[in-house]
Amino acid sequence: MSLKFYQYPKCSTCVKASKFLKTKKVNVESIDITVTPPTAAELKSMLKFYDNDLRKLFNTSGLAYKEMNMKDKINTITEAEAIKLLSKNGKLVKRPFLIGNQIGLVGFNEEAWKTVK
Repeated sequence: MSLKFYQYPKCSTCVKASKFLKTKKVNVESIDITVTPPTAAELKSMLKFYDNDLRKLFNTSGLAYKEMNMKDKINTITEAEAIKLLSKNGKLVKRPFLIGNQIGLVGFNEEAWKTVK
């Protein structure tokens, strides 16, 4: 699997991550997360990189998260329900979202992203 870079073009953090990847000459398939959210399989795969902590996959500062009252639901939602929700609504997914062989990163932390090749 090649590197998939799910991002939102209007997100300043995503733009920063994209520039970082270009500077490092990392080839990625860039995907607008609001048009095409990560698949259920990709979300499950990403969970493994974050010790199965569902919260790490949610864009907790996003409007969709607040409108859906996810703060109250996050503790009772099952993994299957969360994966289904995230795979249908890219605005709920923490971005940028980078997934590939042996790598899974959400949010942009330059130190963590230095490992991307």
